[in-house]
Amino acid sequence: MKHTKSYLNNAFERPVPAIVKGIDRDVEQGEDVLMLGLGVVMTSSLFAPIAPPTVVLPLMALTFVISVTVARINYHRMEQKLLFSMQQLNGHELALLHPIAAVFKENPADSLGYSFNPLKNLKRTAKSFLGGLLINPLWMPIFYVMGLQIIEEKNLAILNKAIMGVEQKIGPGSPL
Repeated sequence: MKHTKSYLNNAFERPVPAIVKGIDRDVEQGEDVLMLGLGVVMTSSLFAPIAPPTVVLPLMALTFVISVTVARINYHRMEQKLLFSMQQLNGHELALLHPIAAVFKENPADSLGYSFNPLKNLKRTAKSFLGGLLINPLWMPIFYVMGLQIIEEKNLAILNKAIMGVEQKIGPGSPL
């Protein structure tokens, strides 16, 4: 997969629509990764007759870990590319992209080391523990990483809403 440092790859494109189009594409990729992880976990019940819960449940947690990790890396990469692209713009263009940049400031994604550390996320750990007590102790890690999955989905939904707002402002007939 090719990764660039900026959303401004083509000098012939208008900068703001090019940035919005690029970040929208990256948001869709993040949503696809999260949905793939959720879909794999949802179909894991097909393996219940074949494999014991001690095998299936850790694989479910691992699937969530992988999807959250890829989505978080994608989120950080989007932020870096947006900031790098915004350095090349003037004041009016920056003002149009401000709602998207504000999402990254208001909803920063923690590092993966912090997010996966149960001692630093006591509230999520307590909820996972309670869920594990109610269902099965083997579900505790699944609940923990499911909480991370929900946070990633929320961040992408907020970012997508900001992108739609900017798309409405610039519109197809806009001179920008």
